[in-house]
Amino acid sequence: MRSARLSRGFALAACVAAPFAAAPGPAAAEQASQAGATAFVGVNVIPMDSDRILTGHTVVVRGDRIVAVGPAADVDVPAGARRIDGAGKYLMPGLSEMHGHTPGGFPTDTFREQVMFLYAANGVTTVRGMLGLPGDLELKARTNTAEIWGPTLYLAGPSFNGNSVTSPSQAAERVWVQKEEGWDHLKIHPGLTVPEYDALAAAAAQAGIRFGGHVPADVGIRHAILMGQETFDHLDGYMEEAGGIRGPMDPATMEELFALTIGARAWVVPTMVLWEVGVIGLGDPDALAAYPEMRYWPPEGVQGWKDRLQAIQARGAWDVEQARLHGTNRTRLLGMMNEAGVGILMGTDSPQMFSVPGFSLHRELAAMADAGMSPYEILVSGTRNVGDYFQAYDTFGTVAAGRRADLILTNSNPHDDVANVADRAGVMVRGVWKSEEE
Repeated sequence: MRSARLSRGFALAACVAAPFAAAPGPAAAEQASQAGATAFVGVNVIPMDSDRILTGHTVVVRGDRIVAVGPAADVDVPAGARRIDGAGKYLMPGLSEMHGHTPGGFPTDTFREQVMFLYAANGVTTVRGMLGLPGDLELKARTNTAEIWGPTLYLAGPSFNGNSVTSPSQAAERVWVQKEEGWDHLKIHPGLTVPEYDALAAAAAQAGIRFGGHVPADVGIRHAILMGQETFDHLDGYMEEAGGIRGPMDPATMEELFALTIGARAWVVPTMVLWEVGVIGLGDPDALAAYPEMRYWPPEGVQGWKDRLQAIQARGAWDVEQARLHGTNRTRLLGMMNEAGVGILMGTDSPQMFSVPGFSLHRELAAMADAGMSPYEILVSGTRNVGDYFQAYDTFGTVAAGRRADLILTNSNPHDDVANVADRAGVMVRGVWKSEEE
């Protein structure tokens, strides 16, 4: 899948558009794919149910489900199935972006479809959207039913924040409205008072809808954990409580917070790269704008990111030494969380601040490795852990019969080096396969 630059008109360039122009429409292509089966033959399977590799296996997919996994000699490939030679290759579950967004700045259907393609082409087969925008529910319906090729979407509605929430009763009412509209979860932004937050949490429990995101300053991490917030994104709340914003972190406080988090079965979505290069201003705007993947993003979007980062740096909210300490503390905090057994979910807050959809996840892999996480632990955060988080919705995140057929085929072993995830031979999303050449 060789993506081309998204132009000012946001039309795919010829090398991306041509395969689709010559082929039947997405829905027809999906039906054609599901008419038979696909078999990955003689492949090394990374099932992600434990830290192991199953050599010389065959995986059979029919429709959007994995139907068989076993030693090649024991698995019958259905007659007429599409065979994909897996010799010397590795098959793993697709990755997830657990703090992602649909594009808000360029709201055309064509551009949205292209962004979905960028996610999927990079092996991101599930996206947890964290800020509902007009048209998102329609996009979800088109993507999740394979009208367009892109990740399965689980979406938050418009955020709960100090501007959108005016009272506890209005916060509770808004929970029910978003539930009825069909959003999957609620997004928390800063600015909520404790009474407003508590009313939201109580209504969410009654409505059966989960909530996560930031930790409002008045609420604090301890209270948010106790009230049932399920994800804490950007390491929000932990850094503040442990003193890691501008100084050394307190180990006793961190241990206490880790125990509370684990006891509540809550999750952390670190978004390491975005926070360090953008939010605290450590990045070089020109160097970031020169990342190879920026050619896939509209030039005016890249310039907007440069302008925003330069404005952050000009304000001087962080001097260089403070920013470096903050970044070091974040890396240390993630490593300690992982060692303590806190549940980690992979996420990057793409697309914003030089985080191009799909590509940003591969940069996040490196940042997680810098925190001391092993390749297997990093992959768990983007596969099996995500399947556990969404188990009420579907079964995915491991390579096993009955699981949703979201798969990445790589030419080299991600267990040896997590960067090998980018050495793709192809990606399957809900049973629809695209080779890297496509």
